[in-house]
Amino acid sequence: MNTDDINLAYKVRHALNENLENLPASTTDRLAAARALALSRKKADAPQSRKQARFDVASLLGMQWVRGLAVAAPLLAMVIGLAGVYQNQHEQRAAELADLDAAVLSDDLPLTAYTDHGFNAYLAEQQQQAPQRAQ
Repeated sequence: MNTDDINLAYKVRHALNENLENLPASTTDRLAAARALALSRKKADAPQSRKQARFDVASLLGMQWVRGLAVAAPLLAMVIGLAGVYQNQHEQRAAELADLDAAVLSDDLPLTAYTDHGFNAYLAEQQQQAPQRAQ
């Protein structure tokens, strides 16, 4: 039975219950006979065995575990991915600093030249002149 059939059955039952006192005796007798016939044709509810009940609970718990895993697995993958990105960025930064340190140490300029304020202006001027030289 779908939900529309069940809703119709409830509406009919409610309407019959409201007007039960107003129905003629012949109608109530026919309704009682129809109910008895329907009950006789109804299949008996089979009691659930203990093994089947345990299996149903186990499958229900298994489904909860699968649902939890379905939520936890993407979160875990995201955390691992973010940790990998962080590690990669950290390694790239360390490699850049190592290259910079190697360039500074292998250069002919003394280390005090890098701390001089005029040196930054000199570097900026050299960078502006480099494109002009290339042309």
